[in-house]
Amino acid sequence: MKVNPRSCLCPVLLCLCFLERGYEASHHGQAKIISRSHNATHNHNQTKDGETEIHHRPKRGWIWNQFFVLEEHIGPDAQYVGKLHSNSDKGDGSVRYILSGEGAGSIFIINEVTGDIHATKSLDREKKSHYVLHAQAINLNTNKPLEPESEFIIKVQDINDNAPKFPEGPFVTSVPEMSEVGTSVFQVTATDADDPTYGNSARVVYSILHGQPYFSVDPKSGIIRTALADMDREAREHYSVVIQAKDMAGQVGGLSGSTTVNITLTDVNDNPPKFPQKNYQVFVPESAQVGKPVGKMKASDEDIGINAEIKYSILNPEGAGMFSISTDKDTREGVITLRKPLNYEKKKHYSLHIAAENTHLDPHLTYLGSFKDDATLKITVGDVDEPPIFSMDYYIMEVYENTRVGTEVGAVTARDPDSKNSPVRYFIEQREDKAVYFDIESISGVIRTTQLLDREDTPWHNITVMATEEDNPSLQSHVPVTVQVLDVNDNPPMINTEDEIIICESTRAGQVIQTITAVDKDDFANGKGFSFSFPGGIPANPNFTIKDNEDSTASIIARRRRFHRLTQELYELPVVVWDDGEPVLSSTSTLMLRVCSCQRGTRLKICQGEAFLSSAGLSTGALIAILLCVLILLAIVILFITLRRSKKEPLIISEEDIRENVVTYDDEGGGEEDTEAFDIIALRNPAAAEELKFRRDVRPECIRPWSSRRPARGRHSPSSLDIDEEMDIGEFIKQRVTEADQDTSVPPYDSLQTYAYEGQGSPAGSISSLGSAGAHSEVDYNSLDDWGPKFEKIAELYGEEVETREP
Repeated sequence: MKVNPRSCLCPVLLCLCFLERGYEASHHGQAKIISRSHNATHNHNQTKDGETEIHHRPKRGWIWNQFFVLEEHIGPDAQYVGKLHSNSDKGDGSVRYILSGEGAGSIFIINEVTGDIHATKSLDREKKSHYVLHAQAINLNTNKPLEPESEFIIKVQDINDNAPKFPEGPFVTSVPEMSEVGTSVFQVTATDADDPTYGNSARVVYSILHGQPYFSVDPKSGIIRTALADMDREAREHYSVVIQAKDMAGQVGGLSGSTTVNITLTDVNDNPPKFPQKNYQVFVPESAQVGKPVGKMKASDEDIGINAEIKYSILNPEGAGMFSISTDKDTREGVITLRKPLNYEKKKHYSLHIAAENTHLDPHLTYLGSFKDDATLKITVGDVDEPPIFSMDYYIMEVYENTRVGTEVGAVTARDPDSKNSPVRYFIEQREDKAVYFDIESISGVIRTTQLLDREDTPWHNITVMATEEDNPSLQSHVPVTVQVLDVNDNPPMINTEDEIIICESTRAGQVIQTITAVDKDDFANGKGFSFSFPGGIPANPNFTIKDNEDSTASIIARRRRFHRLTQELYELPVVVWDDGEPVLSSTSTLMLRVCSCQRGTRLKICQGEAFLSSAGLSTGALIAILLCVLILLAIVILFITLRRSKKEPLIISEEDIRENVVTYDDEGGGEEDTEAFDIIALRNPAAAEELKFRRDVRPECIRPWSSRRPARGRHSPSSLDIDEEMDIGEFIKQRVTEADQDTSVPPYDSLQTYAYEGQGSPAGSISSLGSAGAHSEVDYNSLDDWGPKFEKIAELYGEEVETREP
């Protein structure tokens, strides 16, 4: 291929235009000859063995140079790239050139006759640096390729069209103040999109536009360094440095870009604390409370953070003994606190030498001097009218119980601490919820009893004594006083007699029945030992004896064998107990001993309800067997009743026609108390049934108001109706039959009516209870309530009858 010299823009480009690229294709097994000159081709090709392979077909081959095209072409015409030419082309127009691949037809076009290639668009190397295309020559006569399709590359030639950029700027960084010259601060890096392998388009150098003389930048690496020594944060803290990056190695015509680096000087402890003045004064009243602040001082420090933290201290021992100083973390002030009470009468002035120093020192800056300052604080104590002061912080006094009223317990003393020494008066602080046992003399402070004291009731008494100045009663002082009541032997020992002592029937003679002890309300010093015995002047007890164990306990011992509960169940045993106090006190207690049976082999003692089972000789197994039998019988009865109820049949077999049907049922009547189905009174007494004019075997049209289960209070009983009580039962039955036959309100069918009337007219009277509901009786049945639970039901029934008769 021949190269158009117009595509060579400079000597370097001209040299590159003559470089050639070979392409070997083995599709048909022929050798492609790559030309390295403009017009010559090789006639043979070397094999792997170094031998020459001779081809017998016509020798053909592509001839071209590697193509280059400049980016960012802005001319009016298409940019000429190069020319394709095959050595088979005789120039007669029989060869057609075809271009395919990346950008073929859109970016790159080819003259199919001459093989000239043009670029129709402006190219950007930063977007795409090269294009791969394929060329082919076709014989127009045969429409067959003259050569196999070959590949070639069009490279986009770079120009300096991109300026350096700082993609992450602007930047923020810091460096400690007082840093040495040349201390590394920060490194910036710029990027250039141009081709770094071609020329100086991407060769960047750095320079500083703003920020001198404080900082400098390395031209090649972009490292920013300090350029001025002893930069002070307290003088200037923030710096804005502008860095420029320029390509073409900084030459004239190169493109440039810049960024800003904000540099902050960080603090170091290079400034000592300083007091604004050397002398301070403060007034403190002598009434100031211990532990409370009395003054403040503050030293200033130009540093910040931990470098400005200050510790205060009191240097002179006199001031450190009375006062202390601490640092307020929020305000960094020195807070002066009182350690001991002030006394104007003893000392009126104090002088404190106070020092302030940093707590965090930088060893590299010790050459700057001492990071410490001091000042003097003069404290003036003010005179204050103070309340009286007691001689002690608290008092403990003692007094014996049962001492007479007015006995002296002790005394308290207080004085006025002021120089005028005002007289002091004393009072006891009274409480409404507590009794008053003591009083105090207002002048002398002597405390006396006002009531008899009982140690067993209250062994300690706590009172509060107030002291005031006579000239100024509003100033008060308080002191706690504790009075201990001492014990005297005024309570005899006692034996606990609430619990009964159990004696087994099988007790043997000489056997210990119970060990007893006593209690004494007095202190152990007056009742630490007890002695026991029977009272004197009475005959010896034939059943029991007592043995003093000499350890404040005694044992009750049986003197005979076998006690019988049926013979005698309870025994009373008087016992005397006395203490060894001064004076000796004693008391007599009566012990109750109950005889009970005990199970064999155990110490279990059984009495009362369980004694019946024990005497019957029934064991636990026998009781369980009896209980199981009762449960089985109960289950059988319940099952039987359930089966009987499940076999009941309805009283009326068919609801369609109830006439001339035999109604069968096997229900047992409820007895005399079953009055739900009919009025039992009417059957018992015919005189009470005159108002019943309806049939019993059909549904009545109305219900009489007195046909309830039990007559209501205030209504007339059936016996009060105006009926001939001497009427014969036969006449009564005939009258009912006639009424039933003449009643046209019901169908005419036979019915059976029964009356449980016994009859009247007997000279001896009736002993039946059928007529008792209609008879009056003057007997008082209220006495039945006193007969016990067995007659409770009878008393209830007769009580209801009496209530019914009452108007």
